[in-house]
Amino acid sequence: QVQLVESGGGLVQPGGSLKLSCEYILNILDSDIVGWYREAPGKERELVASIAPDDDRPWTDAKTYASSVRGRFKISRPSTKDSHALQMNRLKPEDSGVYFCNIRNKILTSRNYWGQGTQVTVSS
Repeated sequence: QVQLVESGGGLVQPGGSLKLSCEYILNILDSDIVGWYREAPGKERELVASIAPDDDRPWTDAKTYASSVRGRFKISRPSTKDSHALQMNRLKPEDSGVYFCNIRNKILTSRNYWGQGTQVTVSS
């Protein structure tokens, strides 16, 4: 059974930073997309950031960000592709929620894995 283990959530003041990490033992396929989602109370789970194979150059990474976090958050992964991280800077109260890491495949819809979620609270 595939396990995605998240770490790094917590309480931070507005303007502060946090880094989330997601580790796993999984053979990452070239068509896999790794990402972070968040779920705030009363709201639907939304995509925060993802890394996908570039459509024109599939051997390179294409990074996507929600408009609300672009310029403040950065998604990354090492060359070993056994983890991915989300660096969150200039955090705002509206960034609060449960953050989930995800791995899904562009073609194989059954290949879709989730972490257990980690709470991020931005409050003074």
